[in-house]
Order: sequence, then structure tokens, then C-alpha cells
Amino acid sequence: MMNTELIEIAGLSVELVRKPIKNLHIGVYPPSGRVRVAAPPAISEDAVRVAVVTRLGWIKKKQREFEGQARQPERRYVSGETHFFLGKPLRLMVQTNDKDRCAIRPNASDRLTMLVPAGSTPDQKARWMATWYRSQLRETAAPRIAKWSDRLGVPIPRWGIRLMKTKWGSCNPEKGLVWLNLDLAKKPLAALDYVILHEVAHFVSPRHDELFLNTLDRNMPGWRQIRSDLNALPLSD
Repeated sequence: MMNTELIEIAGLSVELVRKPIKNLHIGVYPPSGRVRVAAPPAISEDAVRVAVVTRLGWIKKKQREFEGQARQPERRYVSGETHFFLGKPLRLMVQTNDKDRCAIRPNASDRLTMLVPAGSTPDQKARWMATWYRSQLRETAAPRIAKWSDRLGVPIPRWGIRLMKTKWGSCNPEKGLVWLNLDLAKKPLAALDYVILHEVAHFVSPRHDELFLNTLDRNMPGWRQIRSDLNALPLSD
């Protein structure tokens, strides 16, 4: 059973999660530098505060790193913009058609063609683009989820896609459910594989414990570098 609350420590808003783990863990997460502390129920709030203050310098450093990350500029969905698909930059080519729907397709190696009804607004184009990204991610992720589930010897989980502000993926082992961040459609395939492995590995161990880390190390020895590269990529607004 988990219990979550927000507390303020040294001017920071900290998400404190009580869960059945052995040790206290402090994390700082993109894109906004959110601070999250996972702690056993037996550890007092005062002890949590001391732990956060002790690591305040490291926390501030991580938050500055996230602030310095490149962010994708505001999208207007006009010809000439660069949009990313599976880690590749594609130049958008917007064309009008005489139909009442949108069609999007990669063209050659560096173009992304978007056929839209005349008079389409940026908001409409954004929704069409998000729908296209979702369909592409679903098609790309499905066999990978099956592959990693088979390799780890766990049942293929139910899974879905949604836009998340602070996580690349999430997992609820009790419900047998995995969520993937829609933005993974824009990231390299190695990043998608890492996130899927990470979430499926939680069916081996629900915690970030030695068993979990050993599972990642055994199946993807370079996962730490892939995670670092993923967190350094431009963030969506």
C-alpha cells in the first residue's frame, strides 16, 4: 500500500511516497525537476527532511541540468518545421487536399508530408499529428512489449499510451498494466526498448531493488547510458 503527500522542505515542493521498501530514495525527474522521496513507513518526516537537506546541493544541480535542456519550440505545423520520429529529424511538408480528413506519412528519408483540409487550424493539425504519433508508437511498441515479456518470462501486460509530463513510462504490477509516454514516438528505438524493458522488469520486481537492476543489467548492459541519452533529448512542452 502506498501513501503520497506533498511537503515543503527548504523551499522545495517534495512528493513524499510511503511504500514498503527498505531504504529511503530521493529522485529528481524531468522535465521540471520534480523532487520525489520514496520512504519506508517507519522513517519519520523529520528524518526525510534531514535526508533532503543533506542532498540539497545534488538536487539543485539536477534541477539546473533539466532547466538547461533544450525544449522543442512551439509548433505551428507549417512547412519547414522539424518534427522528430523515432529519433530522426524530419522536415514537415504541409499540403492541402479536397478531403475532410488528414493523412500523414514519412516521405523519403528526411521529409514528413501532412495532407490537411484547406483552412485547418494549428490545433486541428496538432490533434492529427498526436493521433498519428499514437498509431505509430502502438505499432512499434507492440512487438517489443511481447519480446521483452517473453525474454523475462512474464505474461504480456495490458498496456496503453498517454502523454505524461514527468515519466517516460509507468507500471502497475498489481493491475498488470503498463503505460508508455506518447513522446516516445519521437525518440530513438533504443530509448523505447529501454523504457519497455524497465516497465516490464517491474513484473519481475516491483521495486528498484537488486533483482530489478540485475534484470536490466543482464538484458540490456548499456541501459544506464541509454537512459542518460533519453533524458538529455529535447523535451516537449
